[in-house]
Amino acid sequence: MSGSGGAPAASASSAPPAQEEGMTWWYRWLCRLSGVLGAVSCAISGLFNCITIHPLNIAAGVWMIMNAFILLLCEAPFCCQFIEFANTVAEKVDRLRSWQKAVFYCGMAVVPIVISLTLNTLLGNAIAFATGVLYGLSALGKKGDAISYARIQQQRQQADEEKLAETLEGEL
Repeated sequence: MSGSGGAPAASASSAPPAQEEGMTWWYRWLCRLSGVLGAVSCAISGLFNCITIHPLNIAAGVWMIMNAFILLLCEAPFCCQFIEFANTVAEKVDRLRSWQKAVFYCGMAVVPIVISLTLNTLLGNAIAFATGVLYGLSALGKKGDAISYARIQQQRQQADEEKLAETLEGEL
């Protein structure tokens, strides 16, 4: 264990998480808080969904409870201290890019709705889906400032004026 197996693990753990590239600290905490609230919402709605005799509602409820567990495992591993691999999973998820998290979380939230389209599944998965949307928005990046947009627009306008001037000179 102390041979060559330990060296790559040390270099992999020293790499910065992929999500820290463009996210501010408050936005990162907002995404995590949204994930925890989404997990609680999925768990409660999933329990209520399981109290029925319809098999599709039960399947959607079980899926929602599983979503809640995965969200807590990924976003708040301290809530899952009794699971040995919780910190390992959380570190691997932190290395994912924001768009990958967005696809994963939104996909997890859509599956129960496809299984059983009820108000309970819609409301229960709304916050989990919103977590995916927040990660997706962070993947798009920051909005540009007005000065750079004005500069680009001015360059385009100058290029258009030069093309128009060349066209008019060629006709004369």
